Amino acid sequence: MLFDTHTHLDAAQFDEDREEVIARALEQGVSRMINIGFNRETIPTTMELAEKYDFIYAAVGWHPQDAVTMRPEDLDWIAELCRHDKVVAIGEIGLDYYWDTSPQDVQQSVFRQQIGLARNLQMPIVIHNRDAHADVVRILREEHAEEVGGVMHCFSGSWEIAKQCLDLGFYISFGGPITYKNAKQPKEVLSQVPLDRLLIETDSPYLTPHPFRGIRNETGYVRLVAEAAAALKGLELEELSKITFQNALNCFRFD
Repeated sequence: MLFDTHTHLDAAQFDEDREEVIARALEQGVSRMINIGFNRETIPTTMELAEKYDFIYAAVGWHPQDAVTMRPEDLDWIAELCRHDKVVAIGEIGLDYYWDTSPQDVQQSVFRQQIGLARNLQMPIVIHNRDAHADVVRILREEHAEEVGGVMHCFSGSWEIAKQCLDLGFYISFGGPITYKNAKQPKEVLSQVPLDRLLIETDSPYLTPHPFRGIRNETGYVRLVAEAAAALKGLELEELSKITFQNALNCFRFD
């Protein structure tokens, strides 16, 4: 009963053994996965995975690092894909002030456009936020993102930021960093997030959990994230897995 709510199985890092990676995830009890298509290259490959495997679903959107490349027809393309029965969210979208690949004003404009699209389509959104906490929360408020909700992917902010996101109806998702010995803030925030608003993910092939940190991440390693989250919440792995699985069903509005 594990649900990896954010993975990139179409990444080039898996070109040599993608089927084996997926098989290992199933062996670890990962029965559903959401693959993220975030630009002109990864949206088609994400859709291919979602159509090939019945347990893989898709989120499609335009990543803030690629914001400068988005054209009006790309927004129309995302809207069209959201009619597909395997597309469950718009994302990952948001702001990234760490990588200097798109100007901040362009990122903010693209972010607002996609929130507007999500509201029109009544689709949840998957938020990427790196070093932009205040602006992300401000734009979510100004664009009334609470009307659709969604998930704060691989949350890295403070408890104060988390509370504001929870107040907007968002789920808070954690990945590999909660397994790191010195990652105090993610652990402290996770310990305070209500159980019914908690999600887990890998963001594979990135952010590999301990003890495999330093090598390629895999979606099957979400089990290690679940074990760490269960320990922080004082729960058994099975209970934490069931809770986060149901939360994912609720967040992404599975029937």
